[in-house]
Amino acid sequence: MKIVLNIIGVLLILAGGVWFLQGINILPGSFMTGQTQWALYGAIAILAGVGLIIFANRRRIAPPKS
Repeated sequence: MKIVLNIIGVLLILAGGVWFLQGINILPGSFMTGQTQWALYGAIAILAGVGLIIFANRRRIAPPKS
């Protein structure tokens, strides 16, 4: 499950990066180019991807053995 969450997180970061760059008019060639809303969607996707990777890789504290 950890590997799947990491892959989804990386894909979210990559897609969000493309959306962000198109939204701020750096990466041309799409209906998203120059649309500020896509820059916002991209930033949200990047943050979600980073959060997912952090969640997938956090250390779990084992319960104390008695």
